[in-house]
Amino acid sequence: MLGNFKYSNPTKIYFGEDALSNLKDELANYGPKVMLTYGGGSVKKNGIYDQVIGILKEAGKEVFEDPGVMSNPTVEKLREGCKIARENDVDLILAVGGGSTIDYSKGVSVSAWCDKDPWEKYYRRMEEVDNRIIPVGSILTMVGTGSEMNGGSVITNNDEKVKIGRVFGDDVMPKFSILNPKFTFTVPKYQMVAGIYDIFNHICEQYFSGDDDNTSDYLAEGLMRSVIHSSLIAVKNQEDYEARSNLMWCATWALNTLISKGKPGDWEVHMLGQAIGALTDATHGMTLAAVSLPYYRHIMPYGLHKFARFAKEVWGIRTEDMSEQEAAEAGLDAMEEWMKEIGVVLDAKTLGVTEDMIEDLADATFVFDGGYKTLTRDEVIEIFKECCAIE
Repeated sequence: MLGNFKYSNPTKIYFGEDALSNLKDELANYGPKVMLTYGGGSVKKNGIYDQVIGILKEAGKEVFEDPGVMSNPTVEKLREGCKIARENDVDLILAVGGGSTIDYSKGVSVSAWCDKDPWEKYYRRMEEVDNRIIPVGSILTMVGTGSEMNGGSVITNNDEKVKIGRVFGDDVMPKFSILNPKFTFTVPKYQMVAGIYDIFNHICEQYFSGDDDNTSDYLAEGLMRSVIHSSLIAVKNQEDYEARSNLMWCATWALNTLISKGKPGDWEVHMLGQAIGALTDATHGMTLAAVSLPYYRHIMPYGLHKFARFAKEVWGIRTEDMSEQEAAEAGLDAMEEWMKEIGVVLDAKTLGVTEDMIEDLADATFVFDGGYKTLTRDEVIEIFKECCAIE
């Protein structure tokens, strides 16, 4: 392990079939006004909304609802939520949904009492939070982002054609998160699979960086093997509790900052994928899947040893008689076969990307330098062309 780091994670997790039974006790720690955020109404169809409202009423809370959180929360929606939170002086924001709803709720929590434009201050300029923060709690209904145990918040600005993720500190992390794997059973298969790839890529983003013998990499390899194993079960039976519970727990640990320690981190797949999301509003996990293989094959020569290790330790490939190049290629080939088997999108055209978007996509892509290769603009363009099979 190289370098120095600090690690803390204040989020309390309640996990399992009885997790929701802890909500009433948690609510006792906050004032009477609760802002309830959720998405397009699936929580009403599956009965989770009624359960939560019942507990809130039993706890004597005054509820201010903020429905309609979209899969890529916009800056306009953020401002709408800030208005609700501030005008009603809410004591707690309770997010019921997947990563987008929780991301959005954290955005509102830091922005509601910001006297400047929060988009410019916290997402564009990445300034420190110096105003009141509203506590957030979450009830997770779709896995993938790990937002239930981190400080991340991703907001899209359609006018500027950019999607920006900001990782806030401990004060913005959910105070508590309720994780019942059964709450994820009714998520459509497409969304489930997108979430599975999101989990896997979060781990890859932290794994494909650095050259030292790092404990974080061993943890990452175990998580990736678990995701692969459970995903193959879940795509055949979406109500396999063991598989869905393992995926839920992997998602949490994939992005609660533990396996990033002692690592620089890459995150370029997310930058490429978020550019697609900003221009097409495509599902986040699928945008990552579409760009991953072209990107990883492009940077593979610069991190050959790690890609060869990936083949052996994650995919179980016998690499003894292979060169590092052959092993690295075999690992990415195995990854491609798994991606096809679970059903992710591998062609960005399926997500709405057209040839005339390529320049705009490059403009919307932030380039980081934590991975094995810092991309040039020409390389970004080439990767987008490859993921659309454009000559």
